[in-house]
Amino acid sequence: MADRFRVTLAQMNPTVGDLAGNAAKARTAWAEGRAASADLVALPEMFLTGYNTQDLVMKPVFQQAAMAAAEQLALDCADGPALAIGCPWAEGGKLYNAYLILKDGKIASRCLKHHLPNETVFDEVRIFDAGPLGGPYAVGDTRIGSPICEDGWHEDVAETLEETGAEFLLIPNGSPYYRNKMEVRQNHMVARAVETGLPVIYLNLVGGQDDQVFDGGTFVLNPNGALALQMPVFDEAVTQLDLHRTPEGWRAVEGDKAHLPDVWEQDYRTMVESLRDYMGKTGFKKALLGLSGGVDSAIVAAIAVDAIGAENVRCVMLPSEYTSRESLDDAEAVAEALGVHYDYVPIAEGRDAITNTLAPLFNGREEDLTEENIQSRLRGLLLMAMSNKFGEMLLTTGNKSEVAVGYATIYGDMNGGYNPIKDLYKTRVFETCRWRNANHRPWMMGPAGEVIRPNVIDKPPSAELRDDQKDSDSLPDYPELDAILEILVDQEGSVADCVAKGFARETVKRVEHLIYISEYKRFQSAPGARLSPRAFWLDRRYPIVNRFRDSS
Repeated sequence: MADRFRVTLAQMNPTVGDLAGNAAKARTAWAEGRAASADLVALPEMFLTGYNTQDLVMKPVFQQAAMAAAEQLALDCADGPALAIGCPWAEGGKLYNAYLILKDGKIASRCLKHHLPNETVFDEVRIFDAGPLGGPYAVGDTRIGSPICEDGWHEDVAETLEETGAEFLLIPNGSPYYRNKMEVRQNHMVARAVETGLPVIYLNLVGGQDDQVFDGGTFVLNPNGALALQMPVFDEAVTQLDLHRTPEGWRAVEGDKAHLPDVWEQDYRTMVESLRDYMGKTGFKKALLGLSGGVDSAIVAAIAVDAIGAENVRCVMLPSEYTSRESLDDAEAVAEALGVHYDYVPIAEGRDAITNTLAPLFNGREEDLTEENIQSRLRGLLLMAMSNKFGEMLLTTGNKSEVAVGYATIYGDMNGGYNPIKDLYKTRVFETCRWRNANHRPWMMGPAGEVIRPNVIDKPPSAELRDDQKDSDSLPDYPELDAILEILVDQEGSVADCVAKGFARETVKRVEHLIYISEYKRFQSAPGARLSPRAFWLDRRYPIVNRFRDSS
């Protein structure tokens, strides 16, 4: 029996629906494994189709195309190591999330996912059928168990595989990022390693897909839970892992251990990679945004520059008579620091035309929110016109605090194709700006140093739609608002929970009301990077028509 088993771990970035492109990436990884004399080349869950496919995978013609691509891949990779790859599999009128082992020109083995996640962004119970608890597959004379993603979080699948002869566990994953998730993964995998007494390989996808970013971070544990190898987060990488047979069984040979950045860097990297892949995978090469002189548009501009380069970002200042000289100076300073193209497009003339057009209808009525929203919608119209004319994707810049309570104008400043900071509360926006000023990494395409001058961060936030306007005129101060939102939205807590934390019931009820009445705005809002397990979209699906109010 062989005393060494080499696995090529391919932590790569697929595109949903790009069967040919994903297969080409798999062949590249397989060729690298063959050159390294690997026994097995492994790719993550659902790699051949990309992930998360949502309802696309329920389309029969897509299933057939994916399975045909897998069969062709087996033929293409016949002369060399086995290739393990995630792919949907349909048979007997059922559809499975499968892990295919390709060897000698054919699909030699299939593992079928048993535990189907039905929470947060996952809806697999509705899409897939559950596979049976199965045994290991053989590559040469080595028996390998592959719990698929969620299966690795449950002890029964790993226990069954160990009892039926698996010598180590290779767990393919499509696990998207949220804050502090790596610790959760590691705790589950340590439990599997200790329970089974087997080495555990946790192999994860990288790359952005709609609102989700798969952050990679593939790692390997020995049976005592000790870390043997750590691949980087967010980067595509192909690594060779050797396992040696010992009297006690297989053991992973110590390899490189990549640095895991702190949560501020991981959040920022998620927003950058999310935008970069969203644009790249949808075909956009350039972006534009309204740069107001405020903190939200400033951080979105920085994210855009870090994602696609300053030469591909257009910032536009659209001032009115309410725009302060301070905001004009701050916006220009941010644009200059980032090195982006900067346009100055006053809205006064357009606003006068709209005001005059509506004057006969509005005669005798006081000015109110209507006139404020006209300014926002006019800006949205102008930005969308530029987006159409120049072929540049418009970015929207509302933070999670504003998105939660509807402090944004639908068809105005909510216009846009993507919102990098949609899951970032305002208080975290301030800190993220400070973090970006103090830190620069090789994956950032923007300049090092201070790109958002302190006045942008420190001045009182204002929409500047009327004289001397401040956000605090309409909302609680952001530290208070965000703390309440954290309870009501992220923790699904009650009004009573907020009151128990010391917040005034009247304030909490007002915030709760704003959350519920703003659902229709969120329903129509742009997608954005997911940073938490309760991001607005797939994580939190509330009805638009809803009369419930918490009476606690």
